[in-house]
Order: sequence, then structure tokens, then C-alpha cells
Amino acid sequence: MAQDAVKPAEMKAAPTQSKSQVAYHWIKERIARQTFTPGYRLVLSSLAKDLDMSVVPVREAIRQLEAEGLVTFEKNIGAQVSMVDDSQYRHSMQALSILEGAATALAARRLTEDDLRHARSVNERMIESLDHFDPSLFTALNQEFHAVLFAKCVNPRMVTLVEAEWARLGHLRSSTFSFVPGRAQESVREHENIVRLIEIGAPLGEIEKVARRHRAATLDAYMVHEHPDETLGLPAY
Repeated sequence: MAQDAVKPAEMKAAPTQSKSQVAYHWIKERIARQTFTPGYRLVLSSLAKDLDMSVVPVREAIRQLEAEGLVTFEKNIGAQVSMVDDSQYRHSMQALSILEGAATALAARRLTEDDLRHARSVNERMIESLDHFDPSLFTALNQEFHAVLFAKCVNPRMVTLVEAEWARLGHLRSSTFSFVPGRAQESVREHENIVRLIEIGAPLGEIEKVARRHRAATLDAYMVHEHPDETLGLPAY
């Protein structure tokens, strides 16, 4: 679907601007408004069509945005909107790994066979989506899967905190899996392991540890991809 194609009046409003400048300001505005969210793929041909121009000035605009750090270019992926507020993302993921791990353990004994069946069903949909990977869809299913596992936590305050961090992450990025798509396959395998531990009545400490490391592993994968010069290791409780 077209993303707010430029109207003729908009083009005439700034006659001194080159086409690459028009494209630059148009894309930058949509990044600022989060019409193009972090991780959003900037397909040159689609943007050129929306802007009613060739891909050449659009490519020049993308390069300028890349120089400013608003856009990144990845081999085999192409141009995409950069991660927003990297430090806040890290902090939220660190907090979520601890909070969600604990909430999952505290909910484990309350989960029914129907709950576990639901969680497995969502995970199956995630596995099926890997063939035609859509990071945003995968993230939505991922959130649904985890909500099943922590929603019945005996501590309602814990649930509120976990949901708050999920909401905060929603404003920081559309999907970590846009940046590290290889993490998706590992994630669904870990999901099955968490469900299995709950199913067999494993010690709550073990469930918490596995759930915590599952969340921390996504942050670690992001850090390795985006900041290979830094070392981040959450405690492997």
C-alpha cells in the first residue's frame, strides 16, 4: 500500500529543492512520525513510486539519511530505518528478561493444558511464518506466545510491569528480528523447551532461568550484530 504519496502541490511548494532533497525530507519526516518505524525496510522502487520519481534521487536521499545514522544498509536486506534510542532498548530488554522470567515461573503451576496447547499453536504459526519471514508479524506472535505463559502469574504487579516493558519496546522498535532474522529460528526452538519444562512440572527456578536466558539471548544477538565491539553478558542464573 502506498505510503502518503507526494501530492503535486507539495512538489511545487519547494521549487528550489532537487528531487533527492524532496525524497530526503519526505522519508525523514516519516521516520520522525514513526510512519516508518525502526527496522522498516526502505525499498527503493516502492519509495520512488510513492514519490513519483526515479530510484536515483531516492538512492541519494537514502545515502544522506544513512550518513546521519537514521538509516542502515545491510547486505541481503537492503536499507532500513535504524534502531531508535539504542540504550533504552537495552535497558528494557534487560529488565524484561528478569521480570518476564520471574513472571513465567510464577505462572507455571497455574497454566492448564489448554494454555499450553494455545502457546504451542502460536509457536507453530511462528515456525510456519519463517518461510516468508515478516518481522512485524513474528514479533506480534512472539508477544502473544509469551503473554500466554506469564498472564496467570500469581503476582499481578509483576504482570503489569512486564506488560509495561513490552509496551515500551513497541515504541523503541518494530522488531528486533528485522535486525537479526537468524535469531527467529533459535527463538521458536527455545519456546518449545520452555513449554516442555512447564508441562513436566520442572522446578520453578529452572523455568525462570530458561525463560530469562531466552529473552537475554535476543538482546545478546542484537548486541553482537549492532555492537560487535562491545561485550554484554547478562548473568546466566
